[in-house]
Amino acid sequence: MPGSVDDRPYVAVVGSSVGDERAWGLAERVGRGLGERGAVLVCGGLGGVMEAACRGAQSAGGTTVGLLSGSDRRLANPYVDVALATGIGEARNAIVAGAADVVIAVSGEWGTLSEIALALRVGKAVVGLETWDLSQPGATPRGGIVRVATPEEAVETALRLCGARA
Repeated sequence: MPGSVDDRPYVAVVGSSVGDERAWGLAERVGRGLGERGAVLVCGGLGGVMEAACRGAQSAGGTTVGLLSGSDRRLANPYVDVALATGIGEARNAIVAGAADVVIAVSGEWGTLSEIALALRVGKAVVGLETWDLSQPGATPRGGIVRVATPEEAVETALRLCGARA
């Protein structure tokens, strides 16, 4: 309907863009679960965890959005439906974190850590699957990563946290 706002849950899937076969398998299962549940998958649009999650989502009929760090949207992975070339480098991590209702972090490196921190900073829930462990000695965390053990639990938890119906 023209003028209506998309009320589907938007879930960011963040993780490493470099080789980790285990993480890719987990991410593909997360993406598939999100696609099956009608969520829009948001990611950085490149390879690794991002590509695996998009592949999973598309295999289940889901919609994928890639927010690319560079200026050429043609560099998006082949499973991105909507590629947005931001041209702002790693600063695009703030857009990924802010564009989603909730974030699922799968494994990851420094970029993933920044997306987790940015999401938490703006009050977004973060679901963690084999990802960073954030703790500060002597501090009481104000909401941190919600830990899960399986991709299916990650999807269920993320959708519950963003208020989507099961």
